[in-house]
Amino acid sequence: MRILIATDKFKGSLTGPEVADALASGLTDHEVETVPVADGGEGTVDAALAVGFTERRVSVTGPTGESVAARFAVNGGEAVIEMAAASGLDVLPDGTPAPLTATSRGTGELIAAALDAGSTRIVIGVGGSANTDGGAGVLAGLGARLLDADGAEIPDGGAALADVADVDVSGLDPRVHDTEIVLAADVDNPLLGERGAAAVFGPQKGASDEDVATLDAALAHFVDVLSAAVPGVQDLAEAAGAGAAGGVGFAALVLGAHREPGTAVVQKLTDLPAKVADADLVITGEGSLDEQSLGGKAPIGVANAAVDAGVPVIAVCGRTTLSDEAARDAGFAAVYALSDLESDVAKSMSGAAELLHRIGTTINAHAEAFAEGATP
Repeated sequence: MRILIATDKFKGSLTGPEVADALASGLTDHEVETVPVADGGEGTVDAALAVGFTERRVSVTGPTGESVAARFAVNGGEAVIEMAAASGLDVLPDGTPAPLTATSRGTGELIAAALDAGSTRIVIGVGGSANTDGGAGVLAGLGARLLDADGAEIPDGGAALADVADVDVSGLDPRVHDTEIVLAADVDNPLLGERGAAAVFGPQKGASDEDVATLDAALAHFVDVLSAAVPGVQDLAEAAGAGAAGGVGFAALVLGAHREPGTAVVQKLTDLPAKVADADLVITGEGSLDEQSLGGKAPIGVANAAVDAGVPVIAVCGRTTLSDEAARDAGFAAVYALSDLESDVAKSMSGAAELLHRIGTTINAHAEAFAEGATP
């Protein structure tokens, strides 16, 4: 049988390719193809590299000002970057949140590096951001200057935007105007308000209720000031996706980007629908398969492609909170969770590869039944 494994990462445990390799090691009786998937966040560069892109590395400004080594992928005139590599929670020093001061400047520097590599189409995968700065750091990383009432540059971070009096975009890298920018984001939140970047995502980055109010007010002020330099930004602040990644979505839209669902961007990149159609059975998954997954995470995108092609699909995960009915409604013929084999979360995460091998062995024995529409 032809089995396609299209798995996302198990966060904190294994990357998507590592998950796929562990499963494949148990599928010894069948022809196996693996393809990495992602929802536009972490794992997007891996997906690009798997289909022939070349890795590039560059030193950029991290979320709290330190230098971090970030990678991106290029292929001809196209580049794929992950903002998490430059401005993400995972690259915070000691993992300590900085909700008021974290910056997206490094993401702007990554975009500049992609331009330096000759890219005329840049896909920005967002997700896992540490910042709530409205993408001001992105603009600064590309040459804009954010000034206070005395003409001095304000510090990086969302809270400092309360002091911005002028945004000078005269030094903004002109190459962005000749570049197609794709904002790969499933998030459709606006920048401001109760569904905005600060209110919805700020607490995930360590923001208290007081911090959320401070950040939302500072972002609103930033939009007002920026509107003097860039007409139409008030409308962009209300656009779907402007609140993605702490407002990096807003900055991308200011730069002329168009938003596409992250799962769709990665599927197009890897030609996933065609590979699904050629398979007899598809296996997908992620670390936690839950209600949030149903909102458009990578495994649901894979399941939708499989259902459209009439190919059975199985989910594998670290844990699941979905009911059997919800899993069936999502298209899954079965769900295998590591927690069913190892209830200790720490042991499950550290031993994920071996547990996935065991699940692969189980699927190996019943693959024909799944392909015929049965549930062993």
